[in-house]
Amino acid sequence: MRPFIHEDFLLDSESARRLYHEHAEKLPIIDYHCHLSPKEIAEDKRFANITELWLGGDHYKWRALRANGVDERYITGDADPREKFMKWAETLPYTLRNPLYHWTHLELKTAFGIDKVLNPSTADEIYDACNEMLARPEFSARGLMRKYNVEAVCTTDDPVDSLEYHRQIAESGFETKVLPAWRPDKAMAVENPATYNAYLAQLEEASGIKISSYSDLLAALRNRHDFFASRGCTVADHGVSAFPWAECSEEEGAAIFSRVKAGETLSSADSEKLRTHLLLELCRMNHEKGWVQQFHFGPLRNVNSRMFRCLGPDTGFDTIGDYSCAVPIARFMDTLDSDNRLAKTILYNLNPADNTWVAAMIANFQDGSEPGKIQMGSGWWFNDQLYGMEAQMNALSMQGLLSRFVGMLTDSRSFLSYPRHEYFRRVLCNLLGSDFEKGLIPSEEMERVGKMVEDICYYNTKSYFKF
Repeated sequence: MRPFIHEDFLLDSESARRLYHEHAEKLPIIDYHCHLSPKEIAEDKRFANITELWLGGDHYKWRALRANGVDERYITGDADPREKFMKWAETLPYTLRNPLYHWTHLELKTAFGIDKVLNPSTADEIYDACNEMLARPEFSARGLMRKYNVEAVCTTDDPVDSLEYHRQIAESGFETKVLPAWRPDKAMAVENPATYNAYLAQLEEASGIKISSYSDLLAALRNRHDFFASRGCTVADHGVSAFPWAECSEEEGAAIFSRVKAGETLSSADSEKLRTHLLLELCRMNHEKGWVQQFHFGPLRNVNSRMFRCLGPDTGFDTIGDYSCAVPIARFMDTLDSDNRLAKTILYNLNPADNTWVAAMIANFQDGSEPGKIQMGSGWWFNDQLYGMEAQMNALSMQGLLSRFVGMLTDSRSFLSYPRHEYFRRVLCNLLGSDFEKGLIPSEEMERVGKMVEDICYYNTKSYFKF
């Protein structure tokens, strides 16, 4: 009997199979946005067991475990690793139609060569087999990146980071490029003055610039921006909930900054003004250096206050927000474009209801300077699954040029997440293969579509990011 994950998984037609096997399957991976630990790559971390590697920081799985009635002790608590794994094996059969079911079995197949379906009856055998393989050198952090043919990754790094581990990786001769990405979210988090001023103290230390005024803040950020560039950074990433937009002069921004620096809690209107002005200044720095800037917008974070107090952020208690972002994004991008300082930009919407307007929005700021200068990001977070990927690509196809799309990323903290690229490639090939089968693309265009698949999976990304 054919195993669940087989060579033609998700490929429903001969056209889809041809596109995948002849054009997508063997291409290298460029993972231009992830949350991997540079320290773990620098030290070539070895994993004690599959639980540590698979469940240690995966809030996708944590949400499923909680939904299945599993006690927190077996999720983020002090239960034995085998016990935690068994709870995941008990939960997995209940995840049918959730992307975790597919991802889990893809990871077992591609990393460990395990074809068996994970459930309580196979759990002990699979746990022991995975752990036996993890003891081998080729299953270290770097070994897994080699196994998945990863050419380059961009981590996510705060401006105060020393980037010491990136230096160590670069000097080690590791064949995968591991580059920092500038993520200055904390420099914009002005809502809590005590937390913000504590962060400014860190920024002062990192930059060597005393921050007494708004101009000092911008100078300190530029200092760190320059430092990141010296370490190979070419990518900025900005995470926002409701996209900021409020008219604010530099003088007004400076006055507002002085108040928060003095410990005053700002009104929501003043916070919005300062964050808008600051983000515009950061984007102008990105443009000066020719960086790509990414905007991840739309999450509603830490909605369960009790669990936030217990476990902190990024533990599975964020959700999709329903903010109205079209107007602020249009005004923001127009402000940068009006004096020709809009960098290459990728917009990632978390709410799938925003797909069509985001796909339409990017067309307003394509300027002919290069193909696909402004991008609609791949299905992100709650949308990086079969239907979310299809919905994103369908929206982009209707409103723009799918052929210029820069494709998939993992957005993950796990070294086992690279099969998400394979999953995306299979979904893409199946989508285009279906168009051939329906007569929506003429059969004479198979060679052109094959090249389109290669571009979306690899070459567009390599060109866009200059890796």
